[in-house]
Amino acid sequence: MLKNITLLFFVSFLFSCASLPENTSSKSYAMSKSQESELTMELDEKRAQLGLNDDEALMTLLEDGVDAFVARVSLIKAAQKSVDLQYYQYHSDLSGGLLTAALWEAAERGVRIRLLVDDMDLAGEDINIAKINAHPNFTVRIFNPFLRDKRRTRQLITGFGSVTRRMHNKTFTVDSSISILGGRNVGDQYYGAHSDVTFGDLDIAFTGDIVQEVQTSFDLYWNSEISYGINLLNDYQPTKDDLLEVSQTLQSFLEENYNSQFAQALRENDLLSLVAKGKVNQYTGNAVVLYDDPLKVVSSREKTEYHLVPKLRPYVNDAKEELVLVSPYFVPGDEGVALFADMVKKGVKVRILTNSMKSNDVTIVHSGYSKYREALLALGVELYEIDSTRIDVLSKYTDKAAASTASKVTLHAKYFVIDRKVTFIGSMNLDPRSRSENTEIGVIAESEKLGAFIVKDFDSVVKDGAFKLSLEDGEIIWTKTDGDEITIFNDDPYSSWWDRFKNGFLQWLPVESQL
Repeated sequence: MLKNITLLFFVSFLFSCASLPENTSSKSYAMSKSQESELTMELDEKRAQLGLNDDEALMTLLEDGVDAFVARVSLIKAAQKSVDLQYYQYHSDLSGGLLTAALWEAAERGVRIRLLVDDMDLAGEDINIAKINAHPNFTVRIFNPFLRDKRRTRQLITGFGSVTRRMHNKTFTVDSSISILGGRNVGDQYYGAHSDVTFGDLDIAFTGDIVQEVQTSFDLYWNSEISYGINLLNDYQPTKDDLLEVSQTLQSFLEENYNSQFAQALRENDLLSLVAKGKVNQYTGNAVVLYDDPLKVVSSREKTEYHLVPKLRPYVNDAKEELVLVSPYFVPGDEGVALFADMVKKGVKVRILTNSMKSNDVTIVHSGYSKYREALLALGVELYEIDSTRIDVLSKYTDKAAASTASKVTLHAKYFVIDRKVTFIGSMNLDPRSRSENTEIGVIAESEKLGAFIVKDFDSVVKDGAFKLSLEDGEIIWTKTDGDEITIFNDDPYSSWWDRFKNGFLQWLPVESQL
């Protein structure tokens, strides 16, 4: 009896008085596209030269990490009306500092900044956020915040399955005229600035009426009942001295990093100059933005009307000849295996690229994926895994300068191409977490030129920078091709017995729904 009372008291203690304050954040909405913006006029002039209608998208593919960063900062520097940003992670490193400095300078010249960040990675940042938020033109909101008076670790345990559902979206829009979607967060590993590892990623920038779809999505999240202003979560009261301190700190940061690779690239290029120099490729076609409703994270998982995946299924079901899929965190589950089985039966060639055991930065996700490999191969699915050591080959997916310094590459791009005509690029992985737990966003682009280019890029990467998996006598083998040299691995390449033991052990844990 005493034991039961003690347990009841402990559980009651964990959950007692655990609630967020009333959300009194005022609503705000995207600014209308304005011809007073020089950026808008320049983009419209480019579209007119190409003879594009408003409902046609002009798309720019951002493969290189530094180019993707240059695109963002140069657009912020050109902004005259507004910048809306939405990210899962926003690190306070070199790239994060330079981006924040550009946003602060924009706010200083009168541009309205709205920054929405998921709270998963913001522990200990409240006061810094409050100081930035004190600027009259710079507003920061936090999505699905943790309780500030309870340890986050405890909340992740007691709120498992609820507080663990996060906003994984990545969107960036300037002057309601141009948007960037894709897989990159804000952090050095996404832009080729990390000394040890670089993430192979992919973004797409676009103009046209489709930008308004991104803005509609952003407003939906910004005005959500679980998007909180920092003033509601922290009692810190910023002063004028704090604003001066932020300005001085950011200026010092810029001076200290004046000779950095990024700072030099920013002085030499902007997005339009990258286009002019042929460093990035442009495409035209019809496009639509698809996204989860933010209500997804506070609703039953059966409420699929809030989900992105059902909106994607018709495109996948229409595949006639080929599906090329890239997902760094790939856990298909029985449902995914069944989907690929149906596609193969229809005569669709299915080719999938994901991380290998040694390139994956989330060990437990690899354990969730690896138990489905044999089934996929038995179906006839072509399965490839990134070779983490082939940075030279994979620099086309990452950043050419990073290839000379990083010791490891990790795949982070998320896209698929159907029949080389329809392409999806966004934040969504093919795993249970993206399907049912987190919120995601992406763009469906109908462009044969774009689809053909991405598939050609895919072919190059899997030929020279990935292992091809196959079955031999019921066992998986990994084949690596380096010029004329072919190497066969009978176990996960470069792995130790301990790596494989951990992988096998983790497969027994009942956590697949959270991967």
